Amino acid sequence: MTDSPATVADPAPPTTRPTPHAPAFVDADRLDLAIDRARQALMARQRADGHWCFEFETDCTISSEYILMMHFIDEIDEVLQEKLARYIRLKQRLDTHGGWPLYHDGALDLSCTVKSYYALKAAGDAPDAPHMRRAREAILAKGGAAKSNVFTRILLAMFEQVPWRAAPYVPVEIMLFPRWAPFHLDKVSYWARSTMVPLFILCTMKAKAKNPRQVGIAELFVTPPEQERDYFATGGGFISKLFLVLDKLGRACDPLMPKRLRHRAVQRAEQWFLARLNGEDGLGAIFPPMVNALEAMDLLGYAKDHPARATCLRSLQKLIVHRDDGTAYCQPCVSPVWDTGWSAMALLRASPDEATQDAVTRAMEWLTPLQELQLKGDWAVQAPDLAPGGWAFQYANAYFPDLDDTAVIAALLHVAVRGTPDEGKYRERIERAADWLVGMQSDNGGFASFDRNNTHYHINEIPFADHGAMLDPPTEDVSGRVLALLGILKRPQDKAAIERCITYLRAARLPDGSYWGRWGTNYIYGTWSVLAGLALAGQDMQQPWIRQSVDWLLSRQHADGGWGETNDSYFDPALRGSNGGVSTAHSTAWAVLGLLAAGEQASEAVHRGIRWLLDHQQATGEPEADLWYHPSFNAPGFPRVFFLKYHGYTAYFPLWALSRYRQLLANSPPTQ
Repeated sequence: MTDSPATVADPAPPTTRPTPHAPAFVDADRLDLAIDRARQALMARQRADGHWCFEFETDCTISSEYILMMHFIDEIDEVLQEKLARYIRLKQRLDTHGGWPLYHDGALDLSCTVKSYYALKAAGDAPDAPHMRRAREAILAKGGAAKSNVFTRILLAMFEQVPWRAAPYVPVEIMLFPRWAPFHLDKVSYWARSTMVPLFILCTMKAKAKNPRQVGIAELFVTPPEQERDYFATGGGFISKLFLVLDKLGRACDPLMPKRLRHRAVQRAEQWFLARLNGEDGLGAIFPPMVNALEAMDLLGYAKDHPARATCLRSLQKLIVHRDDGTAYCQPCVSPVWDTGWSAMALLRASPDEATQDAVTRAMEWLTPLQELQLKGDWAVQAPDLAPGGWAFQYANAYFPDLDDTAVIAALLHVAVRGTPDEGKYRERIERAADWLVGMQSDNGGFASFDRNNTHYHINEIPFADHGAMLDPPTEDVSGRVLALLGILKRPQDKAAIERCITYLRAARLPDGSYWGRWGTNYIYGTWSVLAGLALAGQDMQQPWIRQSVDWLLSRQHADGGWGETNDSYFDPALRGSNGGVSTAHSTAWAVLGLLAAGEQASEAVHRGIRWLLDHQQATGEPEADLWYHPSFNAPGFPRVFFLKYHGYTAYFPLWALSRYRQLLANSPPTQ
């Protein structure tokens, strides 16, 4: 059987250059050299045990929260605090709005700016310093700190900067709700669940930060916090207004809560997060649950040397990146499984030499034992009879494996070993992964990131959820990735799951043919992910509805041959696929890979995209030497409220696009 153009890799030996009949749009020697430089640069970043883990950067919110966490528990590392403060100062946009954005070149974000200002003041920056004065003016112009989001106001309440009525009423008794209740932990996303449980304790017990230096930010309020009456918006639909009424009712009745019931609920919450502390990889393996758990343990009286508390602190410390310029920042989590899977995929067909193939083999050997085959995590609530078989995003996160990583790693293992003597070594693990993924398909035919049927949309209307990220519904990009795996496996038992997924994707297509991207910016990422899945599932890529997606990608190519997309497209869909003409390596690689999936390898658009990648490869001696670099953030953590910069995206995706182009073009028929 002939593989689709989208195949992530195939068993044929890697080709070193296009055959002579290939169109002469790209110089073959230059293409070979670029691939070889990028290949060697990527291999040089592989760690001794076989894995990759690139920096995983976000806005200044988390680094600011780290400083404030040290003041909350009164364990201030002065050296680290100054390094974090230097990083935060460097990210302030004094040239434009004076505050801090959520991503490179983004608009001022009020909540991020409030936290950054507070953290710098806690670190010793004088309020009358020029950069602090500028930030304060920007905050006040936006209505002041009272207009911050819910999580910021909760933090301010714990530091006694606003009254607790500024925060939503989130009683710990939620832990005792039955599953049929309108709100239950099982009805929210994994990240919301793991963040909220320790936060229930903090909010219910009205935690007070130790704040040893008694740093406050009264100057950031237009109206004195105690006099402010408009902490919650009164707009929204009926459900939003109903939840606000219930919020006020619950707050009024809270003093009547039986002490025994409250004690029982606190214990339930404590037991829940202690069971999931996850060693030095941390609760949920992401920063917000980790910091909430540490502060909850501090509030509950855990001694500083208590093993659980000490381990939790170490999990936070391991997220810190120390840079050579004397700055440091805190990552939201780490991405070793994701980075290793894609790096190995990019190298798989980049060269046949022994060193490259050995790098891929060592990566697979590192990845294999990280598959969770024993523990049934929180996902099992919606799939109790399903055997585990997924991989997590981080080094360890057994309760919360994810479908996206699982699909990528299983696909890597499959295409790397099929037809080789090692095939039997990995086959059972690949089958377990595929079985788990199919069992996690949601009822609408799509696939989510961590859970099945996590579609209780009314929960996004509660006052606590002003960030709109409480749920984990199926998304186009994850569905495309799972479809790609099932397509290359070609298992007869997956036929119905494949058909249901294709039906879901067809319905999710936007009128112009593009697809929204949940985990990469944005519609270019989503459209590539879907096109690759459809091609590998054996769909005729000339069908009009699929061709419309291809045409959309073609229409978004810039005059210079590249592609780019702003994170502003998450706020304004009219901006989808555009970035003011600024091209980036990750967007260009995704667009090229999407077009290659559709069989466009000989098209002028693909040749121009490849030339753009060749023209913008970093020269030796520059940052990210022999790879690609751009300061833009390339993914949302939560669309519209939290964005990410995967430093690995400009390392492995352009290399994969170049290698795949060379491989497909070499096998293209002669052109007339």
